[in-house]
Amino acid sequence: MAEAQALCRREDLADRGLAVPFDVNYAGQTCRGFAIRFQGQVYAYLNRCAHIAMEMDYQPNRFWDETGQWLMCATHGAVYDPRTGACQGGPCKGGLIPIHTSERDGWVFWHTAYNLKPIEF
Repeated sequence: MAEAQALCRREDLADRGLAVPFDVNYAGQTCRGFAIRFQGQVYAYLNRCAHIAMEMDYQPNRFWDETGQWLMCATHGAVYDPRTGACQGGPCKGGLIPIHTSERDGWVFWHTAYNLKPIEF
């Protein structure tokens, strides 16, 4: 069963603003995830380009292209739909790996899955 993991306060995610990063265990590996707000909704993905498995942000927590419409991999220019993670252009092989999110009581949460767990300390 999916468990909600507190990520940040609602106001920490401005529409098309800086992402909020977080670490996860994805398929047995420690990976970075990121959450963004687009058109009032929160979306989260693994910070891993579908072209080559490397982090996408061009500066810490900055993923938006110059138009503010697409998430962009700084290394090769692949662009992704912020609502679905689907590749919209550039060198992509598939889309971004989504992480389910929710909001309640002023907080944003990410949710575990069979292959997505919190980091164990």
